[in-house]
Amino acid sequence: MKQDHVDLVLSQWHEQKPELDTSPIAVIGRLSRVANLMTPQVNDLFKRHDISSIEFDILASLRRSGKPVTPTELYQTLMLSSGAMSTRLEGLVKRGLVERQASETDRRSCKVTLTDKGSTEIDHLFSLHIENEKRILSPLNKEEQAQLAGLLKKWLLSNE
Repeated sequence: MKQDHVDLVLSQWHEQKPELDTSPIAVIGRLSRVANLMTPQVNDLFKRHDISSIEFDILASLRRSGKPVTPTELYQTLMLSSGAMSTRLEGLVKRGLVERQASETDRRSCKVTLTDKGSTEIDHLFSLHIENEKRILSPLNKEEQAQLAGLLKKWLLSNE
């Protein structure tokens, strides 16, 4: 089997510290390298369509919710500060992708929803995003992808 960069790192540590179990590097090191390689490939698609990854996440969250949501619900879902969410929403409003709907019961509150333009935009971008992710994962077959997803889910359930 071919060797990757992490194999080299493991080999070097084995030479220098043979008594130390460095096996966690095989997982953590590879996950780190995977993230470093995937993130630019995902973000490049967004850049080509003049949208940030956070803006994409906001639009996708609104689309999959199927109903208007409060800015608070959005920033809690996306783990952003309320200030960062307000700034992003304002930019999306100006671009005609989302609109704010005032609450009938609380003047300080509003709901955010996609405009028709925003819905069309996120549907198109989401299709491109999924195709991009399929391309990124193409070295793994469907069974391997399911196995990896299951292992990552197990880890996340234990750590989130």
